Parts: sequence; C-alpha cells; structure tokens
Amino acid sequence: MEYILEMTDIRKEFPGVLALDDIQFKVKPGTVHALMGENGAGKSTLMKIIMGIYKADKGTVKVKGKEAHIVNTKTAFAHGISMIHQELSPVPYMTVSENIWLGREFKKGVFIDHHMMHNKTVELLDHLELDINPEEKMVNLSVAQTQMVEIAKAISYDSELIIMDEPTSAITEKEVHHLFRIIKELRSKNIAVIYITHKMDEVFEISDEVSVFRDGKYIGTEAAEKMTKDLLINWMVGRDLSQVFNKEEVEIGEVVMEVKNLSSGDRFRDVNFELRAGEILGIAGLMGAGRSEVVETIFGIREMTTGEVFVNGEKVNIKSPHDAIKHKIALLTEDRKLSGLFLPLSVKENMEIVSIDKYIKNGFIQHSQIVADCEDQVGKLAIKTPSLYQITDNLSGGNQQKVLISKWLLNAPDILILDEPTRGIDVGAKAEIHKLMTKLVQSGKAIIMISSEMPEVLGMSDRVLVMHEGDLVGELPRKEADQEKILMLASGEKL
Repeated sequence: MEYILEMTDIRKEFPGVLALDDIQFKVKPGTVHALMGENGAGKSTLMKIIMGIYKADKGTVKVKGKEAHIVNTKTAFAHGISMIHQELSPVPYMTVSENIWLGREFKKGVFIDHHMMHNKTVELLDHLELDINPEEKMVNLSVAQTQMVEIAKAISYDSELIIMDEPTSAITEKEVHHLFRIIKELRSKNIAVIYITHKMDEVFEISDEVSVFRDGKYIGTEAAEKMTKDLLINWMVGRDLSQVFNKEEVEIGEVVMEVKNLSSGDRFRDVNFELRAGEILGIAGLMGAGRSEVVETIFGIREMTTGEVFVNGEKVNIKSPHDAIKHKIALLTEDRKLSGLFLPLSVKENMEIVSIDKYIKNGFIQHSQIVADCEDQVGKLAIKTPSLYQITDNLSGGNQQKVLISKWLLNAPDILILDEPTRGIDVGAKAEIHKLMTKLVQSGKAIIMISSEMPEVLGMSDRVLVMHEGDLVGELPRKEADQEKILMLASGEKL
C-alpha cells in the first residue's frame, strides 16, 4: 500500500467562494505530512471533506487504495481517520473522561460503565504521559490542557490516520516537545499524521513531506529534507516576504497610560508600567504567567484588587469593558471564537457592534455610513470576503482575525491591547497585521502586544515586559532584548 489516503480533483465551492479548485493530495502510511498555506488556502476545507463534515462537489477519495464515500464523521472513524480540530469545542461541564468517550461510552447492560471509562482514560493519559485528572470538568482546564485532551481523544480512536489542525497554537513549548514525542511514537507504529501549522520551524522538525495549497489550488509536494524556508514561503504566498516583521522606527511620544501597583486576586501582583504614544509594548512570559489577566483587568473584564490606572495623566475608574471603551481603549482577546467574534453573524454585524452608538443621529442609525466605513476597513485590511453580509464563521482564521481588528478600529481607539494578534494565522496574514500595527503607531496610537511567539515579540516590540507566575520580573529595551534573556526571566531566573 503506497498511500493511506489519495484525494484527486477535489472541488468545493461555497456561495461566492471557490474554496478548492481540483486539489490533489496524497499521504503515505507511517509519515508526518505537513499541509501548509495561507489562511483561505483551503486546508481546513479539505480536512473537513476527509472527515465527512463537508461533501466535495466533485473528486475522488481513496483510503488504503479503495474508493471511500465518507458522508459523516462516523464514516471517517470507520475508515480509521480521526481529527484534532483547530477550534476546540469540548463539552465544558462534562469530565475529561466523558469528553474523550463521548458517543462511545462503555456500557454495562443499558447503563454507562463510568468505572470502565475512568480506567480506560487513566490508561490513555498515562500512556501519553499527560498529568490530567480524568474526573476534572473541562471548564476548569486551561486552554493548553484542553488541547492535550483533544489530542488524547483523537488517539483513542486507534486511527491509522490522524489529522492535527494547528495542534500547538495554544500549548507551551514544553507541551509542544511532548506532542512531538507522541507523534514520533505514532509514526513508529505506521500511523500517518496530517500536520497543519503556521509555524515553519515545526514543519522542518517533525514532517517527512510538505504539501502547499494557495488560494484553493494545489501548488506542490516536496520531501521536508529538500524543502527550504524561502521556497516554502514562496510556494505559500506566491511572492517573496523578505521582511515578515514590518517594524519601522517611530517617534515615541508622551505617556498615554500608566499602571501602578495593579493586582487581581492571586492571578498577578503589583504590576507597574508606562505606555507611550507611538510605542509597541510587548508582554512576554510562559503560559499561565498572568499576561492576559493583566490586560483583562485593565479592560475591566477582571476585578482589580489593588492599584490605579491613569489614561493621559488622569486616573480612570474602569469597572467594565464599557468603561474602557469610553476611554478609547480596545482589547483584542486571544480567543476570537470564544470572546472576540459572533461567528454566526455577518462581517458587517461584527464590525459595527462596538461603535454602533456613534452612527445614531436624531434617533436613527446611519446604515449607509456604516456600510461605507465597513467597506473601507475591508479594503484597508485586505479582508477576503464575498461581501459584508457573509457569515463570519465561513471566513478563514486569518480573515476572521482581520474582522476582529476592524471591529475595534471602527471605534477609533487611542490604546490597542492585542492579545496573541497573529495566533493561528498564516505568514502572509501575519505580515499584513504587523504592517497594520506599524501604521497605527505611526499615526500616534499606542499598542500593548502579548505574544507567545518569540520572533514576534523581538521583531515588533519597542520594549518588552516579562512576567513569571504573576509577577512582572523584567523590562528590556528593544536593543537589549533577545530570546535568551526573555526566557531566563520568564523561567524565574535573574539576568
């Protein structure tokens, strides 16, 4: 058997969008096959066809050399295929054990055998060396732990082909290495892995072959050992991205925000910093260090236990996001699905939702002005959408992220807090967002940027604050910041 999966001339069209244009894709057993491409290239659409979530308009799918008609996920499982989805969707108030075996519960007669489920979960988690309580409710787990449970669930199907769509987007570097050990073990058992990621270093570290899609078309496949970073970027974007981090020198102005002795319960303590106009202030740290909690407190999502916040020299009392918005502060949250966008609503409805009040005149909403301003955002941010009335959930991850940014830009904030602004988006979309950040600070805006990607922190920040277990442990100017210093501080060591 040369290929475990063969897909030929796969075509899929949505209203106004040709998502897949006669795609070819083949995966050998016992290999890690990386699938790369910009957001909107068609990667996730093809994977959903493999899993029976979407039906192809035309084309042939073969599994282990035989034509397969995969009409739903149950059929995919029956063919030995499982998937870890990019967007996590656990059942929050069920336990880890119940989530893993959902729909496949062990039974004793007509009753669910909870004891057997618990034991099987312990066995699975122990095998994967995951220190997670099987009886813990999913809602109490971190994003990283939830991701690892999803990985365990996919492996529990005893599949011959596992699709991993952005499996490392929300886990720590230590957990990434753990995942890679698991993948290598799967490969040694002749299990194939389709690995979708936007992190190029991972491709070269873990994959055997690399395929690239662009704008719904198949570009090519190459052995990972023969692929270069420059060639990969060229295949993905069709152009040379010699400067991914579009950072330019910008004149730093006056202090626009000052945070003094800020604390929130046991999440973080006595955080102090200043933010200036024209500045990108990076916040680095390991998962759970308290970075997101600090900005959520500033924005009024979390309760401030102690401390003061000053905007343009005046003390402000921010008790809710509404208060923060009144003070021209915007927060781009790290999870666009959970807390950033209303995915079932249209692009226009998502864009206008924060700033709708400013479009009310004499008691009437100025719809034509909203449409004009939203269209302007679509043009400025190069959002790929058939229209403003497209359902946001139908857009690629990168374009959803741009809609999220547009939502805040329509309200003309002076201070933008960007929590993981490029998580889960491709190299081309990242470059566009970095370019936009530079334009914003050139216009006098101030940006706080949280990022778990070290090249982004180093490439875009004027200063870097480093947090460790709820404490602000260091501040590095751009010229002094490097990966070693940041990691030392983030790990609790002193320079």
